[in-house]
Amino acid sequence: MKSVQFEKTGLPGDVLNLVDINMPEPGPGEVVVKVSTCNINPADIMFIRGLYGLKPKLPSPAGFEGAGRIHACGEGVQIAPGTRVVFTTIGAWQEYTCLPAKTVIPIPDQINDEAACQAFINPFTAYGMLETSGLGAGDWLLLTAGASACAKFVIQMCQERKINTVCTVRNDQQIDLLKSMGATAVINTEVDDLKTRVMEITDKKGVKNVFEAVGGELGTKALDCVGRDGMLTTYGMLSLQHMELNAGLLIFKNITIKGFWLTNWFGSLSGEEMATVSRHILSALATQQVKADIEAAYSLEDIKKAVAHMESPGRNGKVILKPD
Repeated sequence: MKSVQFEKTGLPGDVLNLVDINMPEPGPGEVVVKVSTCNINPADIMFIRGLYGLKPKLPSPAGFEGAGRIHACGEGVQIAPGTRVVFTTIGAWQEYTCLPAKTVIPIPDQINDEAACQAFINPFTAYGMLETSGLGAGDWLLLTAGASACAKFVIQMCQERKINTVCTVRNDQQIDLLKSMGATAVINTEVDDLKTRVMEITDKKGVKNVFEAVGGELGTKALDCVGRDGMLTTYGMLSLQHMELNAGLLIFKNITIKGFWLTNWFGSLSGEEMATVSRHILSALATQQVKADIEAAYSLEDIKKAVAHMESPGRNGKVILKPD
């Protein structure tokens, strides 16, 4: 079977290769999933470059998230072959993948494969950050990288909760799209000063929280937009640059900074809580209360083109892979 792998860390265009490997066989408590679609996330790129919280064991398969059907089951597994599921693992970018049965999530037929392969990392991250944010109806939230897939899920979930969202973009063409999804305001940081516009929008109070995904200069500017007793939640570093911290802001405005990593949040949930969150998110996707958008789909053979497209500026949807 075909599998996207890398023998050393580095830029995906330099290190990724499509190789032939043996079909996996499920052990006790495991399932083999025939992968129909898989997502390309910033976390995948960071992992391939050796910059993620999980370090690859080389040579390593690539890709964290996908969807497909149960192909084979190991001893003691109750889920039926043919069941459609979403999953997260190390090695989603291949034709078949083997993983513990308890980690896959069955999905309803109303969710198509293109949306299903996005149903795990970004919507769960969006939901988890909102659950731990302290935000309520009427509060203001600033989203850097406002046109990213995760931010779009946050926007839609905030609309349901009546939380106001201010989003940053670098392209005017994304403004109307984000407003149509429920964003209260959108700021093009290539044109407008971020703090000036945020203070105008929030009646000089600033935002209660920032969901910060970029780091670097933009992250530093976003921190300056937080109001008294507010918070900045960092969950990414798309710029690959660390933000500068103004100690005076933290001290005199009593601002809190914290990190959010989905893996850590999952570890804090009980099995019942995890099931409740899963039902909520899958129901929202099935009824299109929240929507997952697609810009392009590629075969595994075109993995380098797919990653280059994913990393290009100005995208308005996800780039995905279709192994079958």
